[in-house]
Amino acid sequence: MAVTQSSPVKTCDLLIGGKWTGSQATEFTKVWNPSTGEIIAQVPVCGASDVDLAVQAAQKAFPAWNDTPIVERTRVMYRFKAILEKNYESIAKSITREHGKTLAEAKASLARGIEVVEFSLGIPSLMMGECLENIATNVDCETMRHPLGVCAGITPFNFPAMVPLWMYPVALTCGNTFVLKPSEKVPLTSMLIAEYLLEAGLPEGVFNIVHGGKDAVDALLTHPLVKAISFVGSTGIAKYIYEVGAKHGKKVQANGGAKNHIIIMPDADMQQTVQALQASAFGCAGERCMAGSLAIPVGEAAEELMPRLIEASSKMKVGRTDGDTNPDMGPVISAEHLKYVKSIIGKGVNEGAELALDGRDIKVQDAPDGFYLGPTILDKTKTSMSVVQEEIFGPVLSVLRAKTIEDALELGNKCPYGNGAVIYTSSGRSARQFKRYFNAGMIGVNVGVPAPMAWFPFTGWNASFYGDQHMQGREGIQFFTQQKMTMTRWFDTKPQTSYQDPIWKGKN
Repeated sequence: MAVTQSSPVKTCDLLIGGKWTGSQATEFTKVWNPSTGEIIAQVPVCGASDVDLAVQAAQKAFPAWNDTPIVERTRVMYRFKAILEKNYESIAKSITREHGKTLAEAKASLARGIEVVEFSLGIPSLMMGECLENIATNVDCETMRHPLGVCAGITPFNFPAMVPLWMYPVALTCGNTFVLKPSEKVPLTSMLIAEYLLEAGLPEGVFNIVHGGKDAVDALLTHPLVKAISFVGSTGIAKYIYEVGAKHGKKVQANGGAKNHIIIMPDADMQQTVQALQASAFGCAGERCMAGSLAIPVGEAAEELMPRLIEASSKMKVGRTDGDTNPDMGPVISAEHLKYVKSIIGKGVNEGAELALDGRDIKVQDAPDGFYLGPTILDKTKTSMSVVQEEIFGPVLSVLRAKTIEDALELGNKCPYGNGAVIYTSSGRSARQFKRYFNAGMIGVNVGVPAPMAWFPFTGWNASFYGDQHMQGREGIQFFTQQKMTMTRWFDTKPQTSYQDPIWKGKN
């Protein structure tokens, strides 16, 4: 793979014009195995010169790729999908090694990414335009969708395979070329998958990879040849990406952070609710923008919910994910992030939250240097507390009690985010009221994480999304294409025949 031994630690290369090549960078960041705290690679901090090489390679490849029949482009994706499925286990293990997901979580996230590749196979039908004959006298009108050119993706650390796969399979099948900047914390899985993309027969330069931080991002945002930017990350950076990208004339879809509410009604099935809360709040160590990080039991629901939830969560097994063990939860991404999440827990306690379950002192015997934090529950929080207002991005569940469903809905209206929200109930009335009025773009009814499959858009609202067209589904195709309308008139030099003439009435 494209990881070269140019120093005591392996260095990640760039993919430019179909070839793996070294960077011009002189600064590097480290890639860790979160389970052990060991350094497994280093990543060049690319600047504008490296980015320009990648963009120029993508621009050079665009005319030929655009002229490639869409059926041929789709066949590349058919082969790519088959290769991903063949190497499913090795890709999942790469995710666990550099990110810390459990193997089950890694496989599930990879499956969601492959679903987008599968969705892209239908693009020859989904890109079809519209036509209306004789819209005016002897005038026909039609629309067609065309690719944009060079597109770029800037992806986060929390889903090394899935989130990049949200972007480039659709972009490429639509006829664009692509430059990916994966998170500098987890570049290895994207590089591995890029090898499979080349193996599937993608022409040189159609897909490229650069690494780095803000300098690389700014170079993509301001490069005149980049036509569209797709981003997933924190809200502050999403807003920055949108503003700078739009200022420089690019289409932008920028997904930000979230504070997802889970409302529990007194009539909910508590056993199912507890299981779902655990999976939503503590799955992937809480490091996902769809994590259920704020539980809102309504009325008497808390009396039954909380003892069950605390007991079940306290029994979750936390451990290393890079071996043969099968823990319920793995580590967080880095020592720095571990320190941050612990500080937020402490701040919540100082602000008056009740620490119902404390995961800060957890120890993993065979991995003492790993970045571990156990499930943590803060009960009886208030809306003014930082643990209620801020996205923590760790295995921390805040519990904010509400008297009525109307109170719970009002909490959603006051939240600046708007990714997802869930209700657990047996009442159709409550479910309908929640579905109709809660202020979020993705709603779940008795579903722990309402993240859509590839055929539907990922519809974050408010400060959880900046842009007009969301990722996935038909909106994803619309984002990576532009529409052209053509009106056509052909003049007939022969005398025109009216439908009222005898010939139209079957007479000679």
